Amino acid sequence: MTNTKQNSELEKLEQEMRRGVIVLAVMSRLMQEQYGYSLIKDLNEKGFEIGQDTLYPLLRRLEEQQLLDSQWRVEDPRPRRYYRLSDKGREVYEALIQSWQAQIEIIRRLLDETE
Repeated sequence: MTNTKQNSELEKLEQEMRRGVIVLAVMSRLMQEQYGYSLIKDLNEKGFEIGQDTLYPLLRRLEEQQLLDSQWRVEDPRPRRYYRLSDKGREVYEALIQSWQAQIEIIRRLLDETE
């Protein structure tokens, strides 16, 4: 297998892995109110690369599921929509954290068995 093909396949697998944690990553930043661009910047600065083509559909979906509250504000020259976890969103976020930590432990045990 060529390096280019191998790298391409690895990238696809890494993207699949990331897709599974995008919701948790986004929710982790919405305990504090943020607008879309600030959320993208915040996540990217912390090493979690995300673009607006991924973020905005996710925000809409989470809002439809009543996990986020949002409101438009016209404080700057342009209006911005600010997002924050709803009460239901906080509960779901806490449950997701517990599930994520359990998954980490399971994966850690599986990986330890291969060493």
